Amino acid sequence: DQVSVALVEDHWEQMYAEPAATEETPADNDPGPVPDALLRVPGLVNEVVDHCMTTAPYPNLVMAFCGALALQSVLAARKIRDAGDNRTNLYLLGLAYSSAGKDWPRRINTDLLWKVGLGPCLGDKFASGEGVQDALFLEPAMLFQTDEIDGMLQSITRSREARYESTMTTLLTLYSSSASVFPMRRKAGKEHPGVIDQPSLTIFGTATPGHYYEALSDRMLTNGLFARMIIVDTGKRAPGQDALPVSEMPRRLLDTACWWGDFRPGERRGNLLDFCPQPLIVPYNDDGKRAADEFRHFADEQYSEAEERGDEVAMTVWGRANENARKLALLHACSENHSEPQISKAAVDWARAFVEHQTRRMLFMAGQYVSSNDFDALCKRAIRILREWHAREGPQALLPAWQFRRK
Repeated sequence: DQVSVALVEDHWEQMYAEPAATEETPADNDPGPVPDALLRVPGLVNEVVDHCMTTAPYPNLVMAFCGALALQSVLAARKIRDAGDNRTNLYLLGLAYSSAGKDWPRRINTDLLWKVGLGPCLGDKFASGEGVQDALFLEPAMLFQTDEIDGMLQSITRSREARYESTMTTLLTLYSSSASVFPMRRKAGKEHPGVIDQPSLTIFGTATPGHYYEALSDRMLTNGLFARMIIVDTGKRAPGQDALPVSEMPRRLLDTACWWGDFRPGERRGNLLDFCPQPLIVPYNDDGKRAADEFRHFADEQYSEAEERGDEVAMTVWGRANENARKLALLHACSENHSEPQISKAAVDWARAFVEHQTRRMLFMAGQYVSSNDFDALCKRAIRILREWHAREGPQALLPAWQFRRK
């Protein structure tokens, strides 16, 4: 009868119909490396970047920018904040392959900070969370410049030692304690462990791209450590040039760093400001405040969409996007005009564009590398091989089966 015929036709149409397009997730869309235009901030950051690009044997714009931003972060640490009590502490991670210029920005930061009398605030690698606490107890504002940070993450992921777990817990807590008081751990034989008032920990880490993402675990993606990091990966290695002495710095750069070193906002006198600082509030102008509110609404929408998809990683990363953007806008204002900083619309627009691009890039890279077990890691490696082949040979090019198996 007609009903049966209609049902059969329906059945065959469904069987031979084109498959429905699957909904794309952030892990499917690659925005590519960060554009060079977003690696420029007027004022101190640009001056440090230019000095690094001029003197480095292999100039690397991404690494120079990360180093300059980390320097501005520690110079303004515990001295400024915005109206929402956001501080300047950042966890920055620059990804580049070996011999691509990762070391030169660290050398510039080290030399400049020692020249202006801030050498004790520098740190290298940290072996435990307790060590980080003890260092901040002596110097409440510190910059740790850690190379091969993927090794530390692999130890946290694979080792069962308690000290690695305490390292991750300490990093998570310190990031959120920059506007409050951080209580030290209890020690045997000591009645009061002490506190750190408004600790500011800035991390400038470097690693190779594949090793870093492979060192991450599902837990790190969702417990907040991944979301707290601003990860910037570089492109191809730049051509070499004759290196110049790091110590020959522009006078204006030294004067600005000295100004930050001597700056002590607040009404208290003497060294009390070093223990209990009173940071200066950097205001938004009207256009800047509207732009910041718009980005908060946008980040909240992205969080809601990820929540509907059940994407816990995207929820975690977008949940921190607004905070990271406001920290970066604050740093932009301080770099542009250190004596009278104000967060303008230009500062917020730059911070928004930078955070949005890097958030999407981080989600894509995590989706390509982070695995839950060995079989999942092999599957993702196979997909990366095919993706790289098509990017190099064209979307229609076929990868020979023997070559695919060998890879």
